[in-house]
Order: sequence, then C-alpha cells, then structure tokens
Amino acid sequence: MTQSMNNVATAGSARNGASLGRSVMALFDVVATWNERRRQRLALEALPDHLLHDIGLSRADAVNEAEKPFWRG
Repeated sequence: MTQSMNNVATAGSARNGASLGRSVMALFDVVATWNERRRQRLALEALPDHLLHDIGLSRADAVNEAEKPFWRG
C-alpha cells in the first residue's frame, strides 16, 4: 500500500471511530432521558395529595403519568 493510500485508510478509520463515538453518546443520552422520565414519574406518583393539589394535579393525573412507558414523552 502506498503512503497516500495508507493516509486515506487511516483518515477513514478515524471518521468511523468518531461516528461510532457519536452514536454511542447519542444512545447514552436516550437511555439517560428514559431513566430520568421514569424517576420523575415515580416521584410524582409518590407525592401526597396536598402537594399534587398545589401543582394543579389530581391523584388520577399522577397515576396516569406514572403508568406511561418510559419511552413516551
């Protein structure tokens, strides 16, 4: 392999590595978002009725939100 072909192959590998890194980070961000939704929904469901009333929600609203799957926004 000539030096110029080797440089092109190395540059392509670096781009592929960077692309893989971005993909892994994007996946991590999605999983972190899902986990945060799950955590917030469980916390909302655990609030006492008087605090739910303070933020304008009913117990039924809190339960409905908590029952949503983590992937639904």
